[in-house]
Amino acid sequence: MVNTSYKRWIFVAIFLFGIGITLGLVAPVSVANLVAEDIAALKELSGILVPFSALTVIFIFIKNALALLLSFALSPIFCLLPILTLTVNGWLLAFVSVTVSQEESLGLVLAGLLPHGIFELPALIMGEAAALGFGTVVMLALFKKGRRSLLLPGLKRNLRYLMVALALLLPAAIIETYVTPLLLT
Repeated sequence: MVNTSYKRWIFVAIFLFGIGITLGLVAPVSVANLVAEDIAALKELSGILVPFSALTVIFIFIKNALALLLSFALSPIFCLLPILTLTVNGWLLAFVSVTVSQEESLGLVLAGLLPHGIFELPALIMGEAAALGFGTVVMLALFKKGRRSLLLPGLKRNLRYLMVALALLLPAAIIETYVTPLLLT
């Protein structure tokens, strides 16, 4: 059963991701120039990561898992990293989707995102919701002595949700490596 306070963090995470998507849909072209170097680096990386390779699965899984773990670990710093992670990922998803659908097709966007996104997006939302919950518990414990007793139970609860999110990243990486390339050809 999902804890009611965790449900609240799920809604907050979805809201922040939605803000990012909205920003990505209305982002001016000049913003695209800010990420042009990042997109070029991603294209270079995509040349190294080959489809149908176990090393690619491992790389994608570790990259995504480390991002979630880092966000969770640093969340007590005013929840800045989870907030940034959710909004930036939402923005990138919308921005890239709009760009690709204008240059290619909406079908290509869906084929490239849906198969692994079914696992990866819930993992992102769940993991960042756990990070937001944990960060908030730590901040409350630091500033209110009466809340310190909630620190360990809050950590345990949010770690359980984080572990589920991390587990979802493995099938996402497998699908992204073995299924998505078949759909994009």
